[in-house]
Amino acid sequence: MIPAGLRRWLDSGRTGIKVCGVTREEDALAAIEAGVDALGFNFYSGSKRCLRLAEAAPWIAGLPDEIGRVAVVVQADETLLQELQSSGLFHAFQFHGGEAPEICARWGGDFYIKACPISDEDSAVAALADPAPCLLLDAHAPGVFGGTGRVIDWSLAARVAQKAQRPVVLSGGLNPENIADAVFGVRPTAIDTASGVESAPGIKDAGKMRALVAAVSGA
Repeated sequence: MIPAGLRRWLDSGRTGIKVCGVTREEDALAAIEAGVDALGFNFYSGSKRCLRLAEAAPWIAGLPDEIGRVAVVVQADETLLQELQSSGLFHAFQFHGGEAPEICARWGGDFYIKACPISDEDSAVAALADPAPCLLLDAHAPGVFGGTGRVIDWSLAARVAQKAQRPVVLSGGLNPENIADAVFGVRPTAIDTASGVESAPGIKDAGKMRALVAAVSGA
């Protein structure tokens, strides 16, 4: 069951929009003003967009209730997972490091998001076989977990979206210039972008976010 905080993103009957890798309060507010439905916060220490929960918690807690908040993790230890879970700030975990299904279910409960790299037919089959209640299709980049700017094979993504029978989020190199074609070609439940609306890693561009929202609405 989709948490109430994420229904605007994943259960609204239109293509939802999530901006991921938000590192600053002003960027979160600009994204919300632009019309996004959800925000992703990265807690992977190897990412240029990594946040420290203790520093970010005060302004994350002040964000509007209707905006979805997702904690992105990569092979996180139990201490961090417990800290994020007990904070009460996030509506769901997004597992981005090939975590085993039992780990995802243990910490994610009835609803979590699983990132699945898509590069060929085998990877598409593997994504469909994953038991996650929500799939996020992203580019395959060894040693890198999201935010690569690489576009995935939309024809493969479309097949996964058609067969998945659950929410499918399209990611991978999405930006204001290509998002309309991506939405039209794949028909995902929602889209997720990080580098496509940035001026630098972790620094969001308000104009690009407005343009992305407008392009999705037009599509």
